[in-house]
Amino acid sequence: MSGTLFVCATPIGNLGDMTERVRETLSAVDLIAAEDTRNSLKLVNHFDIHTPLTSYHEYNKYEKAEELVSILLSGKDVALITDAGTPAISDPGEVLIRRCAEEGIPMTSLPGPSAVITALTLSGLGTERFCFEGFLPRENKLRKERLAELKEEKRTIVLYEAPHHLQESLKELCNTLGDRKISICRELTKKHEEILRLTLTEAVSYFDENRPRGEFVLVIEGKSPEEVKREKAEEYAGMSVREHVGQYEALGHDRKSAMKLAAADRGVSKRDIYNELLKEQSSD
Repeated sequence: MSGTLFVCATPIGNLGDMTERVRETLSAVDLIAAEDTRNSLKLVNHFDIHTPLTSYHEYNKYEKAEELVSILLSGKDVALITDAGTPAISDPGEVLIRRCAEEGIPMTSLPGPSAVITALTLSGLGTERFCFEGFLPRENKLRKERLAELKEEKRTIVLYEAPHHLQESLKELCNTLGDRKISICRELTKKHEEILRLTLTEAVSYFDENRPRGEFVLVIEGKSPEEVKREKAEEYAGMSVREHVGQYEALGHDRKSAMKLAAADRGVSKRDIYNELLKEQSSD
């Protein structure tokens, strides 16, 4: 019978956020797989946990995952932790979890701190629908593609960013997305926690004058309905109403539904479309 993988969330800054369940589990398992054993050693020492640590990180995640799977299959229990927060969220832990799922190894997740959710709840932006993108790709082509996708994203966007890339990323986001609202979250749960609620233009100016320090979570307003409506209006401004309705008719819509769709595109009423069609016909 195999052991169990315990996916354990640990504090993102404030040790008081460690749950009793996670503390008990880390003490009880046979092995703790940690992203950085030096950081995790401080954590386990603080809570008087004596379980052995092994390194599991971005650069050994595939070969080490196989080793950990073998340990689990031998009947030993393993806890997975990351440097801070919940494992597998923009984190190498996803590889190990996937392999355990493939092998049918029992797993359970012990919930707790998460920088994504903490930042989102403090942002003041929409929380009903959001997407998490992790870190933007560093490779230029992939980065441009991702930014182009985010430009069309209507949900609130959550990103991670390191201090030495923050200014570059803010400028690219501003140039691509436009001057949207952004909440910049730094040092979450720590003594010097800071939430800056700005526009992207203001954020670029702020960090041109203030050196970024610490790890950042960026929460960005999604594309607004007004922006979508304005872009559609601009897109169809050079097309006659007859051509616009005709496009939908060519796709198989009847005249009534084609007029309704064209009206929605242009941000006007169906009666406006009908009147414009009459006007265009009378001018022929």
